[in-house]
Amino acid sequence: MDRVYLSKDGYEKLVKEVEYLKHIKRKEIVTALSHARSLGDLKENAEYHAAKEALAVNEGRIRELEDKLSRAEIIEETAVSKDKIYIGGKVKLVDLDNDEELEYALVGEEEANPLSGLISVTSPVGKALLGHKQGDVVEINVPAGMLRYRVIEILR
Repeated sequence: MDRVYLSKDGYEKLVKEVEYLKHIKRKEIVTALSHARSLGDLKENAEYHAAKEALAVNEGRIRELEDKLSRAEIIEETAVSKDKIYIGGKVKLVDLDNDEELEYALVGEEEANPLSGLISVTSPVGKALLGHKQGDVVEINVPAGMLRYRVIEILR
């Protein structure tokens, strides 16, 4: 099984979500399920079927998160390379087509949020950037065309 790379904060966020889903959300759904059951005929009881579906979704999410946590490798900030782009690190780039400067942090899939500058290392851009050094030109073939970046600086 593949490792799931997470920052310490990302790991703790997932642990908190599992705790919430197990100890709060699950109880809310079970209460709703009990109430719906008390309404009578289960065959045509929309509340009952909705609560059953919600419970299944909740349990599925718990299993998914527990699986990710069991495969998690926490990337410590001190372990991040200072001279190469690596997961957990930040990079400043210039787009060679329009001279726009960009700053990204390379993170695991679960923490990715491209609009906030958090790029997954499993994305085409993330994969292409890994291992490059300051001054390197990185060409990335994406569905929208070719992206060309120069690595300006590797940050921590």
